[in-house]
Amino acid sequence: MTAAHDDLPVAVIGAGPIGLITALGLVHHGVPVVVFEEDDRLSLDTKAGTVLTRTLEVLHRYGALDDVLGASLRIDEIGDLDRATNISTFSVRTAELTEDTRFPFVINIPQHHLEPVLRTALEKKAPGILHMGHRLTSFTQHDDHVELRLDTPAGERTVAARHVLACDGGRSQVREQLGIAVEGKTLEERYMLVDLKADLDVDNPRDYPYLAYFGDPEEWMILVRQPHCWRFLYPLAAGRPEPDRHELAAKARRFIGDVKDLEILGTNIYTVHHRVADRWQDGRILLMGDAAHLITPMWALGLNTGVLDASNLPWRLAWVRRGWADESLLSGYEKEQAPVAIQGSGEMAEAARAYMDRRRGSVEAMTEGDWGNAFTRALLGVRLDVDGSGDWSMVKNGDRPLPVVPGDRAPDLPLFGPEGRVHLHDLAADSFVALYFTDTRRRPAIPPQNSPALRHFAVSRWDAPHDSGLRDRTLFDPGERVRQRFGVPDDTLVLLRPDGHVAALVPYDRDGDHDKAAELCQRITGRPVPRI
Repeated sequence: MTAAHDDLPVAVIGAGPIGLITALGLVHHGVPVVVFEEDDRLSLDTKAGTVLTRTLEVLHRYGALDDVLGASLRIDEIGDLDRATNISTFSVRTAELTEDTRFPFVINIPQHHLEPVLRTALEKKAPGILHMGHRLTSFTQHDDHVELRLDTPAGERTVAARHVLACDGGRSQVREQLGIAVEGKTLEERYMLVDLKADLDVDNPRDYPYLAYFGDPEEWMILVRQPHCWRFLYPLAAGRPEPDRHELAAKARRFIGDVKDLEILGTNIYTVHHRVADRWQDGRILLMGDAAHLITPMWALGLNTGVLDASNLPWRLAWVRRGWADESLLSGYEKEQAPVAIQGSGEMAEAARAYMDRRRGSVEAMTEGDWGNAFTRALLGVRLDVDGSGDWSMVKNGDRPLPVVPGDRAPDLPLFGPEGRVHLHDLAADSFVALYFTDTRRRPAIPPQNSPALRHFAVSRWDAPHDSGLRDRTLFDPGERVRQRFGVPDDTLVLLRPDGHVAALVPYDRDGDHDKAAELCQRITGRPVPRI
């Protein structure tokens, strides 16, 4: 990288939800960024409408959650109903997650309402970085930057970027110009999505969960309570013409019964894909979201899987730009996220479709135990392959929280530090964090806070005495709630990454070698931990 290009921004192509959230992540980590969107306004199409818990955590980390919650409807139950009887057969209750997250719920918000909220949040944090009506026409990669050529309202424009992130959707022009192949299938059936106005609360009370799945081998449907209307989604058989509004109203009534004053507000038909790019990186260009993986949007796995990309990549780019990591750190993005998208979300979405069809053998779409179901469906169960061993998962089982293992997303519980209450995810929002589960009465040797990239904290049910020399790096854990949730023995070192995933979990000698956390970080980043 030449000095002339050290300060070039990262260019994000596409201002859909993934592009906007990725840009928010880059801004959060202090990375210069520009966003180019070819349309002159954000999409008004009726699209995805449920945001899962893990996405809420990412939005919180990037400082954009409060406004999103203000525009949303919060939900603590995902219901499963039998189509023939209208009787509830199963519910996922997210209240099971109170020992795992500050946000034990999911939310409903139409995508065309979500995007303006994200745009406003981005403009507040970084005014002027979003450029509408800028269509990427071509690009040229160089050793130390990428040259972009764009059509804009003011004419052709050339922009240099250090890296380019293609968030330009399933028909990605960036991917096409790179010649990256897409593998997979497109289903013959399509999905019909309909927004409707109906009173199911007072005059026609139905008491459906705000997110309800009506399963049936002949005719299934998903009913979603949006902030200002109801939405229903169902499969449209291959070759079937688009229903008119009379047919759509009749279809809705077959599920919810005879309801007066039912009004169709908007519709959208979309094709169902399961397609994945055969590689996600070409030099300084990386694919994200639908540009990398088109996932059947069952169980809200389309949009929310893309947000996992937006959680994984920005911190890596920040570490490389700061000189804290080799460029090779970027390759970990695809290695970790591709299995999650392909075998994880893709196969889970197909299992969900089979479950909705009530096909025999489809029960694997549900896991065992109330906690396991809530954890999995909220997308908190993603365990990344952090060590290259091929060990990853998206599913947790059981009725109670399981011990944490490397690759897991760390539970986000409160501890008490020198300045008061703090949550684990906030501690690791822009650095690695080493947690030493130990006994502060014994004066363990904890490394000093001498690096912006790695912070050290003893975690103990014994608060550090003022004469211990440990007050600035001790986190008080009343009743050992956090240690017990992690499921680790005394004298264990847990290393958290800046995206909240557990990078390592190893024994800790409180009187021995105390460079272990720095050594673990160096293995990940390829460079020594910077010192103050």
